[in-house]
Amino acid sequence: MVVKSTYSKVLMLLISSSIFFIILYFSLYFFTLQEERNVYAETSNRFNNEINNLLELESDPIVSSLNLKTNWDEFVNFFKTNDTKWFRESIGSEIEIYQVDYLVVYDSNCKLIISASSSKIHTLDFIPKEAITELNKTKTNKFYLKIPEGVVEVFGASIHPTKDIYKNKTNPYGFCFMVRLIDANYFQKLKKITNSDINFIENGSESINEKSKIFDTVILKDYNNKPIGKLIFKRNFDFHFQNTKNILYIIIISFLIIMIIYLVYIKKWVYHPLDLIKKILETGNKTAIQKLKKITGEFGHIGNLFEESDNQNLELVAAKEKAEESDRLKSAFLSNLSHEIRTPMNAVIGFSNLLRSKDLNEEENLEYLDIIDKSGGDLVLIIDDLIEMSKIDAHQVEPKYKSVNIETCIRDLFETIKITIPKSKKIVFEIIENPKPPLFDIITDEVKLKQILTNLLTNAIKFTDDGSVSFGYEINKATKNIIFTVKDTGLGIDKANQKNIFDRFKRVENDIAIKVGGLGLGLAISKAYVEMLQGTIYLESYVGKGSVFTFSLPLKFDKNPRTVLEVIKNSETLDTNHVGTILIAEDDNINYLLFEKIIHLKNYTILRAINGQEAVEICTNNPNIDLILMDIKMPIMSGYEALKLIKPIRPNLPIVAQTAFSSLEDKDKIFEAGFSGYITKPLNKEKLFELINQFLKK
Repeated sequence: MVVKSTYSKVLMLLISSSIFFIILYFSLYFFTLQEERNVYAETSNRFNNEINNLLELESDPIVSSLNLKTNWDEFVNFFKTNDTKWFRESIGSEIEIYQVDYLVVYDSNCKLIISASSSKIHTLDFIPKEAITELNKTKTNKFYLKIPEGVVEVFGASIHPTKDIYKNKTNPYGFCFMVRLIDANYFQKLKKITNSDINFIENGSESINEKSKIFDTVILKDYNNKPIGKLIFKRNFDFHFQNTKNILYIIIISFLIIMIIYLVYIKKWVYHPLDLIKKILETGNKTAIQKLKKITGEFGHIGNLFEESDNQNLELVAAKEKAEESDRLKSAFLSNLSHEIRTPMNAVIGFSNLLRSKDLNEEENLEYLDIIDKSGGDLVLIIDDLIEMSKIDAHQVEPKYKSVNIETCIRDLFETIKITIPKSKKIVFEIIENPKPPLFDIITDEVKLKQILTNLLTNAIKFTDDGSVSFGYEINKATKNIIFTVKDTGLGIDKANQKNIFDRFKRVENDIAIKVGGLGLGLAISKAYVEMLQGTIYLESYVGKGSVFTFSLPLKFDKNPRTVLEVIKNSETLDTNHVGTILIAEDDNINYLLFEKIIHLKNYTILRAINGQEAVEICTNNPNIDLILMDIKMPIMSGYEALKLIKPIRPNLPIVAQTAFSSLEDKDKIFEAGFSGYITKPLNKEKLFELINQFLKK
């Protein structure tokens, strides 16, 4: 079996590719020629139709007038009255109106009755009798004649009463002809309406083989349908393929030159290096290695690899160390995370152990309790931060709505942004005052609203060196929207970039953008926040004039007065009177014990249920229960399921959820389920008493 070398394979591949290219090239070339012929033929056909339509349209006023006037009863009476004054005023005036050069009337015996002409025609009575007689049959006719003054265009019609509109009920009373001289003025007018060059040829022919022009020939025929000349219309043919064919010529010539170059250099760059590699692998020839190293490109690199095999081992060691470094970084991160959690945990556990000592005085007890409380709070914040970070990575960030004084928000933001404007910029920074500020606060996410406006204002200031930047809001009660506007007189954004301006990681790529820097995420983040708040944002911008960013958010007023909770002072003072019965639904003994110890300080009667089902049973059998503290996550029956069963039995009984979940989504879920309120773990004694006092008012 014959084994083909790599060089021969590359050579065969090159030849095969060349054959394919040549076939493709000639296919494309002949296709181009065919398309050129098709386009030329189609354009010529359209040009022919256009010329015919324009010529017909140009003659229509004369034909229409002639047909109309030859159906007048007054014209019929003219043959009886021979009223030349009427003829001059009613018929002869057509010479000036329709710019004809000669008008003549014959009676039914083909005898000339009257005529009128312009200064261009002096020959009279040149209409052949045969042409007049022909009108008996055709009623109307159009033909061309040659007279001493030149070639004329003749329009003829037979004369009938008004009632014979189709000229088929009565015999002609006479015949009327309008004549137009085909002179320089005629050609100038025709050239203007057809947008073409026009040549009149009386005899012989003219070559029309110019590929850069399209042609249309209109043959001028007399009343016997015999040609007396022709009009040739020419128009530039701007759509041709000569440039394409020139490019194809260049391509084929370049291809042939490149093929020769390829054949020379393939032997030099492929065959020779492969031959050296073969010698190196077979014999380890040092001279071949040195020759291979001198070759530029990949083969030179291969020569270096042969010589530096030991360096490969060093690179492997370096790669191993790099991987170990990565592992160390991961370990350091986990260690740091562990440290952040263990530090407050150490304080909680350590000072809790110290509290067991009997030698502590009251001041030390309070100090240790404060440390434990602060460390517990720090631990909760760390956990909250970790949860929030995981939600951001998973694209689960949700808006946090609250009551916002929009006027205060705008002015605070104005003062914050104002001090950040570089002094080198000559910018007038101002608020667009709202003449009718709202009477109530609005419900929205203040943090995200400020972030949106900050991004837009920062962007406007960045691209405005001299001018103004302003922002403000207005309220549209009809659409129930609050509309924010950020205006600048900066560079503006062209149409091509406006469609991408809100996309992630995209920005306007120009010298100014490169100079000011930034990743271009600000507008994308603003758009994401606007949509998160169920709003819309759009841009109107003109290069050199500035930009206007507008976004609207749903309008929701906060018309409810704030609930002021009574502050429990001296909450540890025991109350000697029984003030109510509280059912604590809690499966964890330690959590229940904490509830019990805290609530007993206020002398409440306490009942316990260790799951949701037991809570339903106790509530059903005990009408004296005034409040339920319901754990959400319990065995047998959850707090949500127990709530659904208790509400129909005791609709007015306040039920407060106690949960370890503190996110906004969890709080919304609690209120949507029907709970009267909620308290989060770890418990805060003061907040618990405020909540109990809110529902068990004395």
